[in-house]
Amino acid sequence: MSDTTNNYGDVVNMHGGEKNIGISHGPVVHNDGTAQDAELRAAVAELTRLLQDLRPELTPEQARTVEDVLPALAPDRAALRERGMILASVSQLAATVGEVGRPVVEAVGRLLALLG
Repeated sequence: MSDTTNNYGDVVNMHGGEKNIGISHGPVVHNDGTAQDAELRAAVAELTRLLQDLRPELTPEQARTVEDVLPALAPDRAALRERGMILASVSQLAATVGEVGRPVVEAVGRLLALLG
């Protein structure tokens, strides 16, 4: 027989103390299943602001495309992953206007990086 103890998963030994609340395993998940993600919210807000700033540089058709895209930009990780084509079209549209669209292209890249 061996004196080795194999523990699988979390092992917590607590002896006494006050207000012990347990182990934190990451971000808080709300009952609706969405995780709090301030960085994602900030990235979506930045992209939205940059798109609104870019609108005067766009053709009327491009501006309508941006108008259609804005409601789809919600700070919801799962929804944004499903709307990957929307993000790609926004990036492509911003690239067509040249240097003035570069901040939007970069913001889309940062957002996609956050989505994994």
